[in-house]
Amino acid sequence: MERDVLTVSGVRDRLGKALFRRVAGPDGPANRARIHNTPGPRWFGPERPIRVVHGDASMFIGGLRALLLQSLHPLAMAAVAAHSGYRGDPWGRLQRTSTFLAVTTFGTADDARSAVERVRAIHDRVTGTTPQGEHYRASDPHLLEWVHITETDSFLRAHERFGAQPLSSAGYDAYVADTAKVATALGVPDPPRTRAELDSRLAAYRPELRATPESRAAARFLLVHPPLPLPARPAYALLAANAVTSLPDWARTLLGLPRLPVVESVAIPLTGHALTRAIRWSMRPPT
Repeated sequence: MERDVLTVSGVRDRLGKALFRRVAGPDGPANRARIHNTPGPRWFGPERPIRVVHGDASMFIGGLRALLLQSLHPLAMAAVAAHSGYRGDPWGRLQRTSTFLAVTTFGTADDARSAVERVRAIHDRVTGTTPQGEHYRASDPHLLEWVHITETDSFLRAHERFGAQPLSSAGYDAYVADTAKVATALGVPDPPRTRAELDSRLAAYRPELRATPESRAAARFLLVHPPLPLPARPAYALLAANAVTSLPDWARTLLGLPRLPVVESVAIPLTGHALTRAIRWSMRPPT
């Protein structure tokens, strides 16, 4: 009798569990059950756009894009380099971030508030000085807003391009408004609430952005030396290529990322669609 691991459902199950374990960590199944099955009011109802975007496989590409963009603010990057442990424990950081997104998007309002309080307590302890002598603190509303708008823009653009159910223009405006609720709770005083406001806010940060040794090191770590076993690296490289090609030209220039116009316009987007479909298929929750 053929082993289950060799059947289509067996392959799907193994792949889905492996991906979920990487993203959610050893406590992932228990966290997922608690987040989705605990009764009580939520910040966002099942009809809200934030649930559509944050529940889609395009988040894999959007998350990489967000990290690359965030690295271009020297104060934000200095805080990450000194305090986040992204090199020593990159999967732990990813798992904590993904759990926070899941809790605030899908969990009960009480759990969402508790998750925000934990993050704010961590931010209060993160302070320091850059190699250039600039002081930073993670609780600075200006830096919090930078992290928020880069994530929102990246998740939105990845979903618009690779999502299973792309939203209308009004739907993406509503998505930005949904994310503003979480940002406000984290300490951003006036986050953007429409896509036009989001674009304007991103443009306002441009004079503050620059490549630093820390940002280039982070890009190399994410794009060239990811902490992955060799069999997983080709698929990851294609996800990363789609994240890079979705960056604005000015960001790619600052990070020194090369361009291959013909490949970028046709071949790379095809791989992005194929990979997000494969992730979506493998990680579809059991029925």
